[in-house]
Amino acid sequence: MSSTYQVIARKWRPQTFADLVGQDHVVRTLTNAITRGRIAHAYLFVGPRGTGKTSTARIFAKALNCTGGPKADFDVNDPACKAIAEGSHLDVIEIDGASNNGVDQVRDLRETVRYAPAQGKFKVYIIDEVHMLSAAAFNALLKTLEEPPAHVKFVFATTDPQKVLPTIVSRCQRFDLKPIPNDLIVERLKKIAIEEKIKVSDTALACIARLADGGMRDAQSIFDQMISFCGAEISEPDVLDVYGLVAGEKIAALAAALAAGDHRKIVAIVDESDAAGRDLVRLLIDLQALVRVALLDAIAQGGKSAQLGGLPMTTEQITRMLDGLREGEGSVKLGLAEKINFEVTLLKAVEASRARAIDSLIKELAALADESSSSADGSEKKKD
Repeated sequence: MSSTYQVIARKWRPQTFADLVGQDHVVRTLTNAITRGRIAHAYLFVGPRGTGKTSTARIFAKALNCTGGPKADFDVNDPACKAIAEGSHLDVIEIDGASNNGVDQVRDLRETVRYAPAQGKFKVYIIDEVHMLSAAAFNALLKTLEEPPAHVKFVFATTDPQKVLPTIVSRCQRFDLKPIPNDLIVERLKKIAIEEKIKVSDTALACIARLADGGMRDAQSIFDQMISFCGAEISEPDVLDVYGLVAGEKIAALAAALAAGDHRKIVAIVDESDAAGRDLVRLLIDLQALVRVALLDAIAQGGKSAQLGGLPMTTEQITRMLDGLREGEGSVKLGLAEKINFEVTLLKAVEASRARAIDSLIKELAALADESSSSADGSEKKKD
């Protein structure tokens, strides 16, 4: 049984354009290009891990080499599409840029590019983590990439586009895949849970989505691990215990204590979280996300927000608090005394939120001075 088991991230990998979650702009552009016959010779997919770069490349290869293609609405059961999904199609060549990063490998690629496709209409070269290629390998690829044979398409994927030579980028159509919103991750996991006959609470799914940081593959891997840990029923406390997360209401309580400047409550919540074995670095990241939401609300509301609980805070106060939390992130992650550094970071953030910027004070004093001088002038005129 173990030999035939497939992890959820592989089993539920997107197989068609309709399966891609959270990348509508990419799907729309590629499907339109295929429908209108405007298929470029090179594409560059950029984005964080687990957002669908390689999956999109494979789906695009299916659309190009399916029976009767190119067509965007191909049949997943088409033998050519099945062969691409299994990695056995002769004309879809996947290359790992990390382990094939030398100039010799690229020269070999240049030699094979000239040969006509064996099965499909196009030879599709998918180079994953293309930023790992050496400078010499990039330069060796340039000419081929600029004027490839009509039957060749290149698809590059990378998590680090800054390391890709500008001369390579300029020869490609670039697509930026975004981190997937939590609500779309939750929606996808719900569908998987129903098919896999797993009972999982909405709060547990929200925790998994929060952990995934916008990566669908990460979310599916976490979900897979939780199934191994819990069996057929998963609840929020299970996810919190396995990954050391702090519950959403506890994060909100900590944010409210920061806003109120309640030092005692701040220390108590940190003590409780630490004693329960919670990940304080993760708690700091989640706290920053919550404060950022309040900052956006303050901007939308015209300068004040009460989302952190208690009295409304100004945009300046929330900005200073968020800046204080961000500044302490390095010491909490890398420092030896994690708990102490975390407490100091929180208390500094409170003090920062209560401090006033010198320029805003000068403006207020200048405004008061103007008011007093104008009222003084008015009273003198009345006397005259």
